[in-house]
Amino acid sequence: MNAKAAGSRSGMDKTRIAGFPVVTAGRAALTDRMAIECRREPGEPGLGAVLVFDINGHGISLAATDPAYREAMREADIIHADGGVWVVLSRLTGHRIAERSATTDLMTDFAERCEQDGRSFFLLGGSEEVNVAFTAFLAARYPRLRIAGRRNGYFTPEQDAAVIEEIAAAQPDVIWVGMGKPREQQFSIALKRRLDHGWIVTCGGCYNYFVGEYTRAPKWMQWANLEWLHRMMTQPRKFAWRYITTNPHSLALGIWDVVKLAMKRSDKAR
Repeated sequence: MNAKAAGSRSGMDKTRIAGFPVVTAGRAALTDRMAIECRREPGEPGLGAVLVFDINGHGISLAATDPAYREAMREADIIHADGGVWVVLSRLTGHRIAERSATTDLMTDFAERCEQDGRSFFLLGGSEEVNVAFTAFLAARYPRLRIAGRRNGYFTPEQDAAVIEEIAAAQPDVIWVGMGKPREQQFSIALKRRLDHGWIVTCGGCYNYFVGEYTRAPKWMQWANLEWLHRMMTQPRKFAWRYITTNPHSLALGIWDVVKLAMKRSDKAR
């Protein structure tokens, strides 16, 4: 099934953020959609895999400077807002995003629902140590969640085909791909072409959070859309330069896109 077919099957309302179609659904609606589309009886043919990417400041900035990454993002069936500023900006587009859907939150939302429904995860990405620790975390917190398989994210592009076959053989319902942008998007596109079922969700460095390598911002900072500041302050060597450069760039791109949309509406009204 091609991207357009899967996207239309998902049938979710969208708005436009920095040129990308972003679903307006909140976490509960995304979880419900995942549960519906991952439901099938044993041996029943799948309806095609669904490719789920996110947008954040880093990604929007990268898409403006890396044509290959920008084209990879176009392959997504669902793009969700992993950044509160885009929820605020969506108010100017005429189609509001219900809430921020941080990938770390979707991870736990999906785990809880899949545990209830008897669905399975495949965990791809991170170092071997982090991947093993995250698998153990899920087993302890969601003991009835089926883990169809796991693998660290340290393999070469020449090994992609073998890893894809390993995942296909496991027949998971939700595949988490945490290898960082743009590698995880490019791999996920190839994986989608091989699978006939399930959700493929990119998740960056989320595993590291769950195994305790970093903490999330206090709730008030999350509500104020300042979680990026907390990460920059607590991990300056890793994130300071990224946020200093990509936050203003991505925000400018988002605002400019809103201006272009307003100009188009004005032209049509004449």
